[in-house]
Amino acid sequence: MEHAIMVAAALIGAGITMGLAAIGAGIGDGLVTSKFIDGITRQPEAQGALFTNTLISVGLIEAMAIIAAVIALIMLYANPLIGG
Repeated sequence: MEHAIMVAAALIGAGITMGLAAIGAGIGDGLVTSKFIDGITRQPEAQGALFTNTLISVGLIEAMAIIAAVIALIMLYANPLIGG
């Protein structure tokens, strides 16, 4: 019975981790993109610099979501509390 509870907790934790990471990445990407469009409308000549900074920012935001996915997979498959 205890093993089933640990597996259920790992599944719930992984699901919450993946869900919150996806929501956070979506919000972060949306904010970065909206500020990028806002910056282009204010100063069209700075589009190159803004585009470079936007790509770097979006990449870092998505990297955090990927790291959360890896942590969720570790909770599922390499959890020492579950055993066997």
